[in-house]
Amino acid sequence: MKKRLLTILTLAFALSASTYAQPATTVLEDGGTGPYKAVVYEAEGFAEHTIFAPKDLSAFSAKKPLPVLVWGNGGCANSPRGHEKFLNDIASYGYLVLATGVMPKEEAPRRMGMGMGMGMGSQSRSEQQVESMDWAFAQNADKNSPFYQKIDTKNICISGMSCGGLQALFNCFDERVTSIMICNSGLFEQPEGDEGGANARRMPGMPSVPKKKLAEIHCPIIYILGGETDIAYNNGMDDFKRINHVPAIAVNLPVGHGGTYNQPHGGEFAIVARAWLDWQLKGNKEASKMFVGDKPAILQRPDWTLQKNDKVK
Repeated sequence: MKKRLLTILTLAFALSASTYAQPATTVLEDGGTGPYKAVVYEAEGFAEHTIFAPKDLSAFSAKKPLPVLVWGNGGCANSPRGHEKFLNDIASYGYLVLATGVMPKEEAPRRMGMGMGMGMGSQSRSEQQVESMDWAFAQNADKNSPFYQKIDTKNICISGMSCGGLQALFNCFDERVTSIMICNSGLFEQPEGDEGGANARRMPGMPSVPKKKLAEIHCPIIYILGGETDIAYNNGMDDFKRINHVPAIAVNLPVGHGGTYNQPHGGEFAIVARAWLDWQLKGNKEASKMFVGDKPAILQRPDWTLQKNDKVK
């Protein structure tokens, strides 16, 4: 009788612990338009980060792992609010999206970033993107993690909008990065020894990255910009023109600095971003047709323009 009672109590404790360990999740826009309906949540021990991932992980394994998108926010914000529809929809196509900052709350106030996008709450740190990669590697190796051997740590795209794009460029020299996606962003022209100028326009969380660092990029890169009215247009296009040692693409849709992130399912930017990710992280040749070939598919979509260097094949 005592043995049976002990067994019952042990099972009850295990069930309670398992239930407690399950994070509270949020469903946005019915889980996205993709085949793997996504959820949004925060994980214990992974402070100041938001996870967007398929709710049902049973479809993924060591043979079919989840590529990783690491994201930094506009305005150096410490929450991906304003980008959640965009990120959620990408996750629904079989990606693990790790965004800088606390999970977006509907009741939280919005505020405009200081000249570089929109954010909320405290300022983010560039190092949070590195923490995202560290977490992905740790979860993939942890037998107790629901992501155990289900994360494609060989295919990681580091990305971000506006200030978050600068943070991505600051971190893109990490050898774990296999693709870069810079959205509504680009490096400031910064003369050697200049303590004013570009530096004076920086907010906390916005890293100082000189243009010469572009030469250290070691993987394919895309700039997704909002056309000539995007305040980051000149910086981003200047970056693109300087990159001639790795495949580089610049695409523009004339919607300004705010992009289409907050449109249903992330709008046009999400469609183009996903094509880049499918091509670069999943090796999907059909997705590559968005950018390459005699008639790139992006040019069949209203108002988009495309430029690429001679390394793009």
